[in-house]
Amino acid sequence: MTDSSPAPSASAERVFSRGGLMLADGTFFEGTGFGAVGSAVGEVCFNTAMTGYQEILSDPSYAAQIVAFTFPHIGIVGTNDEDIETITPAVRGLIVRADAEHPSNYRNLLALDGWLKKHNIPAVAGIDTRALTALIREKGMPHGVVVNLGDHPADHAALLAQAEGFAGLEGLDLAKDVSATQTYKWNEMPWAWNEGYKSEGAPSFRVTVIDYGVKRNILRLLAGMGADITVVPANATTQEVMRHKPHGVLLSNGPGDPAATGEYAIPTIQGVIETGTPVFGICLGHQMLGLALGAKTRKMAQGHHGANHPVKDLTTGKVEIVSMNHGFTVDRDTLPEGVTETHVSLFDDTNCGIALDGKDVFGVQYHPEASPGPMDSHYLFERFAEAAKKRV
Repeated sequence: MTDSSPAPSASAERVFSRGGLMLADGTFFEGTGFGAVGSAVGEVCFNTAMTGYQEILSDPSYAAQIVAFTFPHIGIVGTNDEDIETITPAVRGLIVRADAEHPSNYRNLLALDGWLKKHNIPAVAGIDTRALTALIREKGMPHGVVVNLGDHPADHAALLAQAEGFAGLEGLDLAKDVSATQTYKWNEMPWAWNEGYKSEGAPSFRVTVIDYGVKRNILRLLAGMGADITVVPANATTQEVMRHKPHGVLLSNGPGDPAATGEYAIPTIQGVIETGTPVFGICLGHQMLGLALGAKTRKMAQGHHGANHPVKDLTTGKVEIVSMNHGFTVDRDTLPEGVTETHVSLFDDTNCGIALDGKDVFGVQYHPEASPGPMDSHYLFERFAEAAKKRV
């Protein structure tokens, strides 16, 4: 006998909810609330990626930020348990033009609305994201409050006070909030269609990853290269990093002001460099590598957030399309002698890569792990792996 009852749906009809976005200058965008009921305050940025919203929303680098997608329709493929960069998303809130209430994809397990509720992230749909993006481009990333009100009216005065009270990201060490609290091992390799994730079984070199908010796909790509991976907390000392006898050390991505995190991270990075161990920095890790080498960082007005940014490799002349997510940058004018600029953004000519002359020590501002995004920059993991294997 065949069971003809309908299969449970991954999406459900939603009850209308009021919602909106209040900026610290008093601008209010009215919309429809979804996700978790409540409010969240943070720095508002826009992301131009057309795919990969679940990877973006689970990227620890978005701690204390509210993400507005410029792509108008978000949620069509739903969510699943594989396309995540951490199990505890740190993003504060979400803004979209239109959210897909009825996702359509064979991998879908839960509609975006349900996934946001699960992780206590409020969201708003139905606002003019083009106008919001134009505002950010003209005035920089504002402080704001996303609110999902349910059936309650908006208290504009209270929301404005909440937005005005946000201190911002400058001087804020957020890596400590998203980093692992203890050392752990990792062996999961990149996702393969119709197979999922497999485990790396025969490592050929050792890598210690300093976790400032590491994305899982960075670890997966390292495992795919044959690395025996040990992940240590952001505040690990040089001795704690080198205790695992790594052939290479990776400085991960993460949120917040690199100068604030650098208060405890810079001495560790400098100590690792002194051992002669190859070092690879990504995003926040790149910025703190710059600080450790004697450069300075500065806050950007709009930052870079998207999966379609052109970057030029000055060492080869090639242009690669990359994923970006950062609000601070290494100030090229402060790069000391012996540190070479290797990559630049073709959008605004800001620094996107550095290397220490004569050493296997380098970093890039963008996300070469391509999750989401193009795979143009996987060669950087190969370069790091080759340098590490020389020390085996």
